[in-house]
Amino acid sequence: MTSEQVVAIRRQLDKMAEAPDELATSATALIKELDKADVTVKMLKKTQVGFSLDKVRKLATDEQIKKSAKKLLMKWKKLEEEAETKDKKNKKVDKEDKKAAAATAEDVARNAKGELVFPDFPDFRPNLSPAEVLGMGSFGGTYFRPIYSSCTKRKYGPEVWEELPQDWLKGLNVKTQVACPVYDASRNKYGVKCGGSLEMWEESGWMREQDPYGWFQWFCRFYQGRRTEDDQRQVDRWSKCAGPKGRWKGNLISKCVKSGCGFDNYGVSPVVRQTLQHWAYTLTKEHFDQNKKKFQK
Repeated sequence: MTSEQVVAIRRQLDKMAEAPDELATSATALIKELDKADVTVKMLKKTQVGFSLDKVRKLATDEQIKKSAKKLLMKWKKLEEEAETKDKKNKKVDKEDKKAAAATAEDVARNAKGELVFPDFPDFRPNLSPAEVLGMGSFGGTYFRPIYSSCTKRKYGPEVWEELPQDWLKGLNVKTQVACPVYDASRNKYGVKCGGSLEMWEESGWMREQDPYGWFQWFCRFYQGRRTEDDQRQVDRWSKCAGPKGRWKGNLISKCVKSGCGFDNYGVSPVVRQTLQHWAYTLTKEHFDQNKKKFQK
């Protein structure tokens, strides 16, 4: 039975309630029809047929109608209680899954160079965790702001940052450092603005439905243990930006060499430094020393 059919029966019950004399002749047949139907909790909530049936039960003088209506209402009540119990159980499981994910996040190892180690993706070696990226000051405080995604045709809000382990947000003001709707460069570690808009990334074809906020959202979920078919593409994007031969990593090393400054002189290309930070990487002395000869004349 469809919701439309249930609504049609509800309307008939409402008419009967307005004309009690017709109850004895028609109500029994409608109650039997509803009892045989595979009515779901969703249909009960949508059609509100239970209210109409209860009204008929109260108005009826025929004891058989009262009895059958009450029996069906009790059946529906039990159905709703079972659904509520199942929903609570699912929420509990989801909460436990999130705790397990948080535990997984703490278990990500680092090598002697301070790089994160993912055994299933050995070439993926960022040296900043998602918590460190957020804590250092990134994305102008706006990364997990409310958005409308052209990829999914959906709006997103606080549920996106709420999936992060609470430890990652410790000491942060979510409203100004994580989910602020307005970009503020002063919130970034290097005090500069960098990166394109969501619309730009969407139009360029880099976005995917599973992670409508982009690469950093993918990284947060990957770090916590999620694995998908999109992982290799996202790892490749990181490699081209901040990997051993990464474009922006090389760009920063080159500028440090040409300026005669040390690898940690933040006055050298703060925009590139901020960009690399958004890709979970910060230039180290070891990496600088390994690559500086390429740029020395």
